[in-house]
Amino acid sequence: MNIIRLASFTLLCVALAAGAATAATLAGPEIRGTYIESRNAEIYASHCFANSEVGITGDLAVMAWDIKEGSYKGVPLAGAKVVAVVNATSTIGNPFGDPLPAKAMLIFDESTSVLQRGALAGFVKEQGGALTANVVHTDTAPIEIDFHGNLHDRVATLRAGEIVSLETREIRGSDSLCHLDDIYYQPLVTLDHAMPAFAVEQSFRGDGLGHKMREYRRSSAYLGTFTVRGG
Repeated sequence: MNIIRLASFTLLCVALAAGAATAATLAGPEIRGTYIESRNAEIYASHCFANSEVGITGDLAVMAWDIKEGSYKGVPLAGAKVVAVVNATSTIGNPFGDPLPAKAMLIFDESTSVLQRGALAGFVKEQGGALTANVVHTDTAPIEIDFHGNLHDRVATLRAGEIVSLETREIRGSDSLCHLDDIYYQPLVTLDHAMPAFAVEQSFRGDGLGHKMREYRRSSAYLGTFTVRGG
């Protein structure tokens, strides 16, 4: 009887291991890289200041991925970069309002192939969910994403041709108006690690959304790293 039970338990373990391996295979290899996000609203601020912006601004977000390794649905994406610009109906992340419907524009690095651009579009739609589901325009440009060292330094630059520009640094005490600042909005995608950052300058000058932005000196950015399954 003990031998039968042991054999049954062994078969169960083998079956579970095989199921887990199959699930991992179906999920695809991991995609790893770095991520930058900025909004036309404060993401690190006191509640009184953040509440003053709700419903007035915060309807635009820039999301950028620099993929270091991995593939999406079998398409190799190591070294690929993509930027999504989202224009929502209202303040993105407002817990008391709905920013949808939203429309998005995708900018692919000019070095990517047509096949990679298709995979990147699927990847961005999966990561951004409803915010990036409705892509109304695409473009190509040379994309530069540079963290200039350690993520925790929070010094980074993002350039997508003449369309998107972002420069960040660490958030300082002197950036606060009332010194009660905290995280008000979480990142728009799932990240392994994220750090809020100060946008020295941020701009979007694309024609695909009928919306432009040029701002200075906002605690409105995130820098992070991500690890996701490749579909």
